[in-house]
Amino acid sequence: MMAATVVSRIRMGTGRAPVMWLSLSLVAVAAAVATEQQVPLVLWSSDRNLWAPVADTHEGHITSDMQLSTYLDPALELGPRNVLLFLQDKLSIEDFTAYGGVFGNKQDSAFSNLENALDLAPSSLVLPAVDWYAISTLTTYLQEKLGASPLHVDLATLKELKLNASLPALLLIRLPYTASSGLMAPKEVLTGNDEVIGQVLSTLKSEDVPYTAALTAVRPSRVARDITMVAGGLGRQLLQTQVASPAIHPPVSYNDTAPRILFWAQNFSVAYKDEWKDLTSLTFGVENLNLTGSFWNDSFAMLSLTYEPLFGATVTFKFILASRFYPVSARYWFAMERLEIHSNGSVAHFNVSQVTGPSIYSFHCEYVSSVSKKGNLLVTNVPSLWQMTLHNFQIQAFNVTGEQFSYASDCAGFFSPGIWMGLLTTLFMLFIFTYGLHMILSLKTMDRFDDHKGPTITLTQIV
Repeated sequence: MMAATVVSRIRMGTGRAPVMWLSLSLVAVAAAVATEQQVPLVLWSSDRNLWAPVADTHEGHITSDMQLSTYLDPALELGPRNVLLFLQDKLSIEDFTAYGGVFGNKQDSAFSNLENALDLAPSSLVLPAVDWYAISTLTTYLQEKLGASPLHVDLATLKELKLNASLPALLLIRLPYTASSGLMAPKEVLTGNDEVIGQVLSTLKSEDVPYTAALTAVRPSRVARDITMVAGGLGRQLLQTQVASPAIHPPVSYNDTAPRILFWAQNFSVAYKDEWKDLTSLTFGVENLNLTGSFWNDSFAMLSLTYEPLFGATVTFKFILASRFYPVSARYWFAMERLEIHSNGSVAHFNVSQVTGPSIYSFHCEYVSSVSKKGNLLVTNVPSLWQMTLHNFQIQAFNVTGEQFSYASDCAGFFSPGIWMGLLTTLFMLFIFTYGLHMILSLKTMDRFDDHKGPTITLTQIV
């Protein structure tokens, strides 16, 4: 029952009419081919008539951030002021297909509590594919609309809270999806998450607290392994071998009550007195990475990485960022004020002012380096014995949701050197063509010619 209910709403956008599961499979394949950055969003509320039927939801339709705001605004303005956000690490519409208990096995569904909540909810809305950027800014959007900071809660803290129907509250409940670890089967994880949803809703029901709930994920759990293969045909060719994807290390995450600062680089190398060291394997995917000295608040953040020993001493790298409000753009912007390298009581300062962007975004750049041939974004006012190169650098210190970067503001300009050379070459060739055409149009023929029957034309020489 759960799978049919959820999937029918995924197929139609809202409502309770049953649909064929084949349609859901087509939706899933179309979503996988179109883009990898889509996640479903399930909304329900204890109030009535908050959402009208969605007319533009069809196979392959992706809900943008602007469309999502039109769906959320009525619920936040007219509905309950207590909002629950069930945020799962990974979730895709294929999960409803695989573990929804369909084809006669409805009693084996991994979403029984979610099915019951949707059946009993006076208002509900299911969006099968929501743009990843819209989801990445969902927490910030809800915080601004409600005027309340998100409160990370679990079952124990929820029972101790005294919610008031007249006071806004944004409760964030994180749900894991650890199928990639191999410790638990995906269905067991989804079943456990569904039980958490059921217990949270039971607690609110016992206290007779009106609410609006949303279930979504930070990123999709399933993506097309080979987009070209899916586009060309769903079947695999004979003797086709799957190309192993390269291992990608996770970002460095500084947490207090939640992830606050994310830092990632494909390669992290430093040099002291022209002796280079690769710190990539010592930084990313390391559980006991020393982050002592790291700090975060709404307007200031510092990520401190300490390595011991490095070049025979204890070395600390400090990435210092600040967020400020600019009235001209009516939004917050962040900038990395400086990068400090502490060693043996001395400090090397690098100016990194070009690392900047809107505070709701992360920052990405192919190279952040003190080496001139790699961009020279790290600038020092005095000669330094230290050098650093970060390849595919990405950092975010504000509005972090989970351990996933928000949309990246890239350092690459719109006009690359290749584009400039193409434009200049085109302009030069256009100038030659225009000059040649002008010369051709300026040619004049003689208006008098020799006539063998008449006198010879005499041209008087002008001195």
